[in-house]
Amino acid sequence: MLHIGCHLSTTGGFEAMGKTALSIGADTFAFFTRNPRGMKAKPIDPDDAAALRTILEEHHFAPLVAHAPYTMNACAAKPELRELAHTMMKDDLARMEYLPGNLYNFHPGSHVKQGVETGIFFIAELLNDVMSPDQHTTILLETMAGKGTEVGRTFEEIRAIIDKVELSDKLGVCLDTCHIWDGGYDVAAHLDDVLAEFDRTIGIDRLKAVHLNDSLNPLAAHKDRHAKIGAGTIGFDALARVTQHPKLRDLPFILETPNDLAGYADEIKRLRAAFSAE
Repeated sequence: MLHIGCHLSTTGGFEAMGKTALSIGADTFAFFTRNPRGMKAKPIDPDDAAALRTILEEHHFAPLVAHAPYTMNACAAKPELRELAHTMMKDDLARMEYLPGNLYNFHPGSHVKQGVETGIFFIAELLNDVMSPDQHTTILLETMAGKGTEVGRTFEEIRAIIDKVELSDKLGVCLDTCHIWDGGYDVAAHLDDVLAEFDRTIGIDRLKAVHLNDSLNPLAAHKDRHAKIGAGTIGFDALARVTQHPKLRDLPFILETPNDLAGYADEIKRLRAAFSAE
């Protein structure tokens, strides 16, 4: 069975997100833990969180993939920005305990001309400080496209972060198809080779979720511009093969394509049909 969903608005609360996911044929979804371009977070209603947990259990949802705000930079050059990232992630992990057993995804950050090694050090330092042995959330490092001074543009950079994290058993990876395509990994023509390289470098067991996105850019453009499924340079057939791959097919797939709910419902329907026909 294909586990697929999309990013949903948190405006109506947790239960509303669960009902919206069901209405578009999804059995997982992503949501921002707070304002994606800011830092504010709404208080959590425990009853609302409990209502979502009931929906997830009754409808056999795959793990959800919560997303940290884009403004959180764990390896910023300014100490006050790194401290802000620390505060946000620590608070997010506490909030995720209302939905135990799910995933928390974040962009590793940009080193802002400090150098990749310094960026990796600061990211691992933050993770070592905020993670705890009793947390019920797996934190995911997202693969990046490599624009600007992003850290996580290669599998080797992701591995270097993991190697410096003490509680690495609570750490995984979210593979973004647009990002790695833009980063130079050809998931259209050489998916098996890309996954073999991921396995050699990071370990396929670390892969916990996939952001399923087409790209507006040519391979290795290092730009990160998402496209609707089948409307970009990766193509529908290649992305359908990603969902069907034996090493990936049981993971939660999250659409981050430029769509409204009707568009997401259509993408989910077409990808489910391709998955069933495989």
